[in-house]
Amino acid sequence: MSKELTEKWDRIGKEILETARNELYLNMRFLDLALCSLSFLLDTEVKRAGTDGCAVHFEPYALAELYQSDRRYLNRLYLHMVFHCLFRHLTRRGKRREDYWNLSCDIAMESIIDGLLKRSVRRAVDPVRKETYEMLEGRLEVFTAEGIYQVLMEQRLTEKQMERLEQAFWVDDHSFWPREESGEPPELKEQLEQKWQDIAERTETRMETIGRDQSEESGNLLDQIRAENRKRCDYRAFLKKFAVLREEMQVDTDSFDYGFYSYGLRLYGNMPLIEPQEFKEVKKIQDFIIAVDTSMSCSGELIKSFLFETYGILSETSSFFKKVNVHIIQCDEAVRSDVEITCGEELADYMENLEIRGGGGTDFRPVFSYVEEQKEKGRFGSLKGLLYFTDGRGIFPKKRPDYDVAFLFMEEDYSDAAVPPWAIKLILEPEDLKPERKRLDKHIRFV
Repeated sequence: MSKELTEKWDRIGKEILETARNELYLNMRFLDLALCSLSFLLDTEVKRAGTDGCAVHFEPYALAELYQSDRRYLNRLYLHMVFHCLFRHLTRRGKRREDYWNLSCDIAMESIIDGLLKRSVRRAVDPVRKETYEMLEGRLEVFTAEGIYQVLMEQRLTEKQMERLEQAFWVDDHSFWPREESGEPPELKEQLEQKWQDIAERTETRMETIGRDQSEESGNLLDQIRAENRKRCDYRAFLKKFAVLREEMQVDTDSFDYGFYSYGLRLYGNMPLIEPQEFKEVKKIQDFIIAVDTSMSCSGELIKSFLFETYGILSETSSFFKKVNVHIIQCDEAVRSDVEITCGEELADYMENLEIRGGGGTDFRPVFSYVEEQKEKGRFGSLKGLLYFTDGRGIFPKKRPDYDVAFLFMEEDYSDAAVPPWAIKLILEPEDLKPERKRLDKHIRFV
């Protein structure tokens, strides 16, 4: 292609993309910052168009054909790429399979666009998409890429099924997304993540202040952005925050008795005597409660996964005292069981013979009332906190207890539950509860 022809197609491609951007802006003003955060670069090697989070790489002939056939498809393409950036799909694949991750991201974004009541992007939803959305609605509260990925991986799609879904949902070229094996400096990935996180947070604020009519026309976009903007936290690190300082009898190799040290120098001239301290103050989990929602709305599989992961963390030597006081309470609308764990052996035995009791409604208050009763009886020496694993569909207590409380939700079941302001809210991703572990579930019973 000659320089003159290249410049011509570059100009045409950019004008087409600018037209799409302007039309989207007129329909969705709350996306102004996101829509204007990408520059345009001509690239004849790209499949239609794709983004690296900074620019849209476009193939001008493909854009021209799309523009002539139906401008709404061009608008959807532009919005699809912006949404990938807004939801940070480019930087959050981690160790997930690339093909499943790409498909999951496309399904998540197309489900949002298909739900927008905007003339600029509206199109008929084909049968494959309808079928996919119906299947996912039975599994997920919010269609996040992470949740969809988990569902697809569990289904173990055949090659033919995978191709069918890819044909139904493919929109843009993902080859510009950062890759772990590319050797790019991690700082670039962090900068890209931070850039779009800031844009997403500002977009969320804009959406919360728009009129009701515009909000309804935006479908579930606000819920999706809220879900993506949640602060992410490693569950292992989070659990360690429920530690208290306590002096434990063990040799402290990091300190020594200065009296013996100086005595050795005086007695022998050049031979200090080193005597390690007998006590070492370390952060260890002392007293806390694990409450598990066993109501009908909370999946037994999730309960098992949560207990498995918590078991794995607590059974590490560095996380346990020689004697502990942990209560595992099962509760739906009433306390169904309370098992006290005082050592690693008891915890292992509990997991080997686990029975899940419940199946009724959800009320969080009985657990807190029960804990207060037990405190009055002196069963807790130093209660640091309570972890409550639930789907959030229940009645929360109004009064704040005198210990830390954290409500833990699975991302696939989370729907912005109204957790009291005094409690910590943590949303776990499916990967948080998928540790490499010995299988113990053959002994688990539901009663």
